[in-house]
Amino acid sequence: MSADIRQFNDAKYINMETFKKNGTSVSTPVWFVLENDYVFVVTRSGTGKVRRVRNNPKVRIVPSGFRGEPKGTWKDGLAKIVDSEDSGRIIQLRNKKYGFQAKLASLFTSRKGKYVVLSIKIT
Repeated sequence: MSADIRQFNDAKYINMETFKKNGTSVSTPVWFVLENDYVFVVTRSGTGKVRRVRNNPKVRIVPSGFRGEPKGTWKDGLAKIVDSEDSGRIIQLRNKKYGFQAKLASLFTSRKGKYVVLSIKIT
């Protein structure tokens, strides 16, 4: 595991900064899982994060608290949408990490579309 990604090992949340077409940044605290030097975020297809990543793959991430307060060093990265065949495994990892909270959250977000998995590679 690279030194850049180690700061995320014990974190429960990351603050993920994505960018609008006009360059304005939008920060969102999200759950995540780590695997093979990648950070994976599970979200829904109808969220702004997905739209912004489709338009601009550049992101910044930092370990954070529930409200997004940074608890580490911001890292630049490139995000992409993961193929559906790998998505199921990442969703299972997320469900294992967050347990009951993940199940509860899925009930409240189901109207925002299907699950989408974003992979982030620190650059």
